[in-house]
Amino acid sequence: MFAACTAARIGEVSGVRVSDIDRDTWTWTVRRQTTPGPGGLVDKGTKGKRARPVPLIEEIRPMVARRLDALNGKPAARLFTGPRGGRITTAVLRDATHWDEVVTRLGYEYLRRHDLRHTGLTWLADAGVPVHVLRKIAGHGSLSTTQRYLHPDAASIAAAGEALSVHLSARRSPDGPRLRVV
Repeated sequence: MFAACTAARIGEVSGVRVSDIDRDTWTWTVRRQTTPGPGGLVDKGTKGKRARPVPLIEEIRPMVARRLDALNGKPAARLFTGPRGGRITTAVLRDATHWDEVVTRLGYEYLRRHDLRHTGLTWLADAGVPVHVLRKIAGHGSLSTTQRYLHPDAASIAAAGEALSVHLSARRSPDGPRLRVV
């Protein structure tokens, strides 16, 4: 839930610390990610090399609050850990959530953990968040990278057509300006 609702990379979810969460604004400042390195997993800066703010939506705040309360007084503690207390990796996430079995049972066996990031960015776009804001939340260097993550569904595409029809019919109304083809 956290990964999809924040459009975060799994390594960033693993890297989030208690001190990265601001309960007053319900914002997560993404500062680091967990990645494989020499001798095992290491924490390093974000892929984009800079910290970025990510909103924590109402739907995940109770879960985040429970984790923060459980870790009270430990600002450097990881917000999420694997089943044995270690860092989260895509393999740990796969095993702990029984990912392969769940997505197969749902008929989505092609889904990868990184698709949670695509889902989160698409949800934000479908909610009307401008692409330049999505780019900032995702930590992408360019808008073209962000756009590759967006996958509008059929309903969103149909709604776009309906919005254009409403717009054009307003322009054709007797009281409005004439529709002009350029």
